[in-house]
Amino acid sequence: MADFILELYSEEIPARMQGAAARQLEAAICAVLSDHGVSAHGVAHYSAPQRLAVLIDDLPDQTPDRTEELKGPRIDAPEKAISGFLQANGLADTSGLTTRDDGKGAYYVLESHQQGQAMSAFLAGHLPDIINSFNWPKSMRWGSRRLRWVRPLRAILCRLNGAVIDFEVDGLTSGGVTRGHRFLAPAEIEIKHAHDYIGALEKAFVLVDPAIRESMIIEGASELAQAQGYALIEDMGLAKEVAGLVEWPVPLCGRIDPDFMDVPDELLTSVMRTHQKYFSVYDPTTKRLAPYFITVSNMQTPDEGALIRSGNERVLRARLSDGKFFWDQDRKQPLAERLPALDAITFHARLGTVGDKSKRIAALAQLMAPAFSTDEQAAARAGLLAKADLVSGVVFEFPELQGVMGGYYARHDGEGEAIGQAISEHYAPLGPSDAIPASPCGQVVALADKIDTLTGFWRINEKPTGSKDPYALRRAALGVLRILLENRMSMNLRPVLLSAIAAHQLPSGDPAAAADLESAVDDLLGFLRDRLSVYLKDRGLRYDVVAATMSADDDDVCAIVDRGQALADFLDTSDGTNLLAAFTRADGILQKSDLADHVVINPDIFETKSEALLFQTIETVRGSSAQNLPEFLTALAQLRSPVDAFFTEVMVNVEDKAVRVNRLALLHSLKELMSQVGNLSLINK
Repeated sequence: MADFILELYSEEIPARMQGAAARQLEAAICAVLSDHGVSAHGVAHYSAPQRLAVLIDDLPDQTPDRTEELKGPRIDAPEKAISGFLQANGLADTSGLTTRDDGKGAYYVLESHQQGQAMSAFLAGHLPDIINSFNWPKSMRWGSRRLRWVRPLRAILCRLNGAVIDFEVDGLTSGGVTRGHRFLAPAEIEIKHAHDYIGALEKAFVLVDPAIRESMIIEGASELAQAQGYALIEDMGLAKEVAGLVEWPVPLCGRIDPDFMDVPDELLTSVMRTHQKYFSVYDPTTKRLAPYFITVSNMQTPDEGALIRSGNERVLRARLSDGKFFWDQDRKQPLAERLPALDAITFHARLGTVGDKSKRIAALAQLMAPAFSTDEQAAARAGLLAKADLVSGVVFEFPELQGVMGGYYARHDGEGEAIGQAISEHYAPLGPSDAIPASPCGQVVALADKIDTLTGFWRINEKPTGSKDPYALRRAALGVLRILLENRMSMNLRPVLLSAIAAHQLPSGDPAAAADLESAVDDLLGFLRDRLSVYLKDRGLRYDVVAATMSADDDDVCAIVDRGQALADFLDTSDGTNLLAAFTRADGILQKSDLADHVVINPDIFETKSEALLFQTIETVRGSSAQNLPEFLTALAQLRSPVDAFFTEVMVNVEDKAVRVNRLALLHSLKELMSQVGNLSLINK
């Protein structure tokens, strides 16, 4: 068995592409091997800013012999079809073909016997195709090269069991050497075996494993922060990105000029993270940012990074000066005075301006505020001002801070903490892992914003189709559901949605102006129920159980989930399991019968005690209210023994028609009673 290594050395590969590219390279090599009957063992891929590598511990010395079969036309096919197949495969007649029969008729088969190749020759024949056909999100050509690559490809290291595999890619010849760190160890390094690769490059100041680089960045940055008496704000996304920018990570701690520490923490963090790829440091006692940052250098220097640190502090000072300038300028104009500028920003050509949307959010937030036990005027004010920071200087430069800056400006203007917090929270949740707004006022405004968006696009019939969702309406729907469910807010959505959809005033002549709003709301509720089913499935609640308790009239998502959970819990008991089986059996019998509707049960012709007992128990349980599902299910459990006895002792389809119909009517009554729980036929047995 032989070891194999392939390294593609290039100019710096964008950090976001490295991991996927290394996985693609491994998958392509393994696919070619597998297609030719070769099993690879001990396969690993690595990536760093200047290289992609695939290592394999064990490969056979040659590929196995193979027989391939090419299916041809049927033997009774027209002569032209048969001759075309022969000509395409270089055959004079059918004597070189065999036949097969698939039960539908005989057909010709061309068998091709291929002898195994030496593994080095096999790889030399296939690796150029893999490299030439490599798929990058963005690629380029340089000089006279035909090869398209993400950045100029400089060298190819490829060895099998110590020997170089010779091949060429667009004038670039494979070899047995690589290069270390561009500045710390630029000389060529000979790599003879795959197991030498990682260690040899580490000696040359290159860590090829991105997971190790990430770990070193986080650990080193944390130690530097602790040395200053503070703590690192861990950011795994940033650590992953920075690990794709350096081959030898050296964290350094720099200072933030005290003049900038009165700028909001989010603005400082955004400048440092987005523009400079710096990690932030905070004070655990105050929960505010500390006047330090962590940068990650790709160099070890004799002065222990002093010059690098100084340069980064200087660059950050210039960046923060811009942010502070906009922060100071924005506070000179009250947030409320920015509202007229929103009328110049189009939200959607058919749904008006952002100013129109702000007014709708305010009205809707005021309508829903009592349900959340929050002040109506505060909710309306927060809804009106929620989008005003879109025309501020900070948000123009740093769009990711929309909402957050509006909260700061509102507090500065004296609008109050409740309104400021609601504005800063109203975009939440941004995704399935993002927290919902913490304050009641924030929850109301966030809900109003998302409902306004959903009803607007349903008003003009611009709904998600398949995988396309350009307006992120699925995310908005999930946000609505999470705010209601996680806040345990029982609310009838239909009247709210009707009010919201009616508030969208469409331009004259718009084809949707005369649309039936009731039907649009029904369709939107169906969409929300579909999103709810996905949400619950992801959280382990059986979708079939939720679907069974869900009806077309349901518009209270908390009640839907509560009913589904109660039924799921009941079905996990022996009573629930047996009664579901009884329902299924009764339903099966009734579907095969010709029982007319509204047949009255006649207790006088019962022939067994079990019939009478089941009838009496059904009448007793019928007195319970199905509105309180847990209590109704408890009452329903009383049916287990009578139902078991009935199916044990009673033959339903007897010769006597009157008795048979009476027993079928009893089963119909049982099914009707149990159906008050929901559509139990949807439950997976």
